[in-house]
Amino acid sequence: MYEAAAETYLPILDMVGEAALLKARSGLTIGLTPILLEQLTHERFKVGFVAYLQERMDRAEQDRKEFEKAKQPHFAYLATRWKEWFGQKLEHFERIKRDIAAEFAARFREGHIQILTSNATHAYMPLLLNDEMMTAQMSAGVETSKRILGVQPRGMWLPECAYRPHWNPWMPAVLYDNPRDRPGVEEFIEAAGVTHFFVDTHLIGNGQPQGLWRDGKFTGLDTPGMHGDRGQGWGSVLDPVGVVSWPRSPKTFAFARNPRVSEQVWSGRIGYPGAGQYMEFHRKHGERGLRYHKVTGTTTALSAKDPYYPDDVKAKCFEHAQHFVNVVKEVLGNHKRDTGREGTVVAPFDAELFGHWWFEGPQFLRDVVLTLANDPQVKLRTAEEALYHSQPDKVVRMPEGSWGENGNHSVWINDKSKWIWEMEYRAEGTMLRQLHSLPWQTNAEVKGLLERLGRQLLLLQSSDWPFVIHSQGAVDYGTQRFAGHCTSFDRLARMAEHVAGGKAMTELQRVELADIDAHDSVFKEVDLKWWMR
Repeated sequence: MYEAAAETYLPILDMVGEAALLKARSGLTIGLTPILLEQLTHERFKVGFVAYLQERMDRAEQDRKEFEKAKQPHFAYLATRWKEWFGQKLEHFERIKRDIAAEFAARFREGHIQILTSNATHAYMPLLLNDEMMTAQMSAGVETSKRILGVQPRGMWLPECAYRPHWNPWMPAVLYDNPRDRPGVEEFIEAAGVTHFFVDTHLIGNGQPQGLWRDGKFTGLDTPGMHGDRGQGWGSVLDPVGVVSWPRSPKTFAFARNPRVSEQVWSGRIGYPGAGQYMEFHRKHGERGLRYHKVTGTTTALSAKDPYYPDDVKAKCFEHAQHFVNVVKEVLGNHKRDTGREGTVVAPFDAELFGHWWFEGPQFLRDVVLTLANDPQVKLRTAEEALYHSQPDKVVRMPEGSWGENGNHSVWINDKSKWIWEMEYRAEGTMLRQLHSLPWQTNAEVKGLLERLGRQLLLLQSSDWPFVIHSQGAVDYGTQRFAGHCTSFDRLARMAEHVAGGKAMTELQRVELADIDAHDSVFKEVDLKWWMR
């Protein structure tokens, strides 16, 4: 978290500010998820981040002395540079009164960027068992964004780009074999007041045409083969679409990732971050140390990496920015030639790619923004602006899927993670059962326990836990975090039953409750009505 704040969030704020000073508007669409906003505004983060920056400065000073003693002047220079860099981040953090979220909100209100919300804890919505869970995740997410940012985000990042249309019958992924009627994910997005979201390429590319949306009027289609009419942009990732599960007027719209543009950065084969001049992420000086080497070559062993030379980077960043802009213009030009329509290029990335994983990423973004802002052929817009200026005219039913491996749900539910969903489904049942059976509306102590129960349910529903187990990136961590939230959930459920039965909490229960509160203090304003759909 501290690394992301220092290497990504503060540099992006710097980049947006610099662009504004140069009379250029960045027009970035940035997702600040509710759980991230909770972390950024927590006092523990603010104090810890200052301590982290000071520790990094001390580490850089120690490195400088070590390198000078070893007669390595270039590395000593890099260490001095690191100390200055972290000092600048500390000065920036103090200048904005230690409130990164508020600074992003200010840029949002000024019109420089758009901020996306999301559901509360990045839950994988298509697999949740009950509709009440979908409503609660969306309500908690949107309300948290409004409370912290002071503005109502109209767009959202759909966790894992995971979508499911209306199904009847829909079969639960585990435990139960009773089919049921489930609304499409878009209905919960609409109900939360969100007007647009993002999906992977194949969800729009394989969407089934339902009708046309022009001048606020929906017209159904009688031509099944209309999907093949590329001249109208059907199936094109350059045309956002209205999302429905059956023919009707759309209330929310989807943008699709453009694969060709995205791969210029993402691809392990051709992506810009693999250039030899850029800083090598994986080689560090000592345990948790600073980085002093460059990529050198994609096949170069870590021990053989060459020293990093900052002066070699600016030209390479500019070169890559110009290439990226030219790819965007080529994609838009081809679309205009083939369809006669203006297109919308969407290139979504994890924010941490810019600065954390790719140290020079914010510099690249700066060069891209300044170039596009002064190019008459391209209009740099946020997603909300794109919807306003080029309202989608096609309405589709998207297939089920995600942006994970194989385009389906298999990353998040498989033989390694099936047990997670079994426990999650049981927790859903417990939550709903206690909401409808315990006297929380008349008993303040029971209400407080159920609010905590809801908080733990939101936390255990995060898609991160099955993801890190599947990817083998942090199996123990994912298992421990999920199991920890389940344990807290079960303890709270027992406490609620205990208190609802007219009994006073035991000393052990009070200690357990204090421990739960100390560890999980996000979403302070939990509203039990979120689950009372």
